[in-house]
Amino acid sequence: MGALNELQSRLGYKFRDTSLLKLALTHPSITQDQTATRQHNQRLEFLGDAVLQLILTLALYERFPALEEGPLTKARAQMVNRNALAAHGRKLELGNYLIVSRGEELHGGRSRSSALADALEAVLGAVFMDGGFDAAQRMVLAQFAESFTELPQVVSISNPKGELQEWLQASSTEAPHYLMVSATGPDHDREFECTVLHEGRELARGQGKSKKVAETSAAMAALELLKQEQGDKAAKPPRRKRKPHAPAKTPSDEKSV
Repeated sequence: MGALNELQSRLGYKFRDTSLLKLALTHPSITQDQTATRQHNQRLEFLGDAVLQLILTLALYERFPALEEGPLTKARAQMVNRNALAAHGRKLELGNYLIVSRGEELHGGRSRSSALADALEAVLGAVFMDGGFDAAQRMVLAQFAESFTELPQVVSISNPKGELQEWLQASSTEAPHYLMVSATGPDHDREFECTVLHEGRELARGQGKSKKVAETSAAMAALELLKQEQGDKAAKPPRRKRKPHAPAKTPSDEKSV
């Protein structure tokens, strides 16, 4: 119970029914070690995903009244991709509290991004079931507070792929090239990863629930990298040019009187 109390403190929420929290932390692999059927966190993950989408959608709608559907959708996708959710899971140290099978433990399952992202959504689903929408909303807004401060720059880009192409073609005739790196997960819940390349250099990678979203995410990451590189160059003081030494005069160079 001590470990669960510690986690509840991290979450900023005290469960009335701690069995919901335990269920949210039970990885599907646990059924491999059980002779009898045991529940795991996938149903709560399904619920938590929907609750998270609603809370973030509402928050974005209220905080960015001037934005249309497209930029709002991109901003939300940036906040809920698997890498972003896994980062929140690591911040909460959810891996320390996961209930996993022996095999999953031996293969590093506690630190797996997919497991951490799923556990975060499941915990949110558990908070919603235990305390209702208001409790879930408070937890989400607290956990994602920093993400919201980073959004203005993200949502200001209405067409990341087009902006990246314009940026690169200002100094090169070659257009960026997108390549799908992987597609993981079941058919109903695929996760795509794409990379964007330019002149043989990988600029960045992006993830999403579709190839298009993954490419957009990669373009946004590449733009951020290029702008940072440009800023770093501008911040460097210019190198002082050395004056060439005057060659020594020879007798033949001297004018005769």
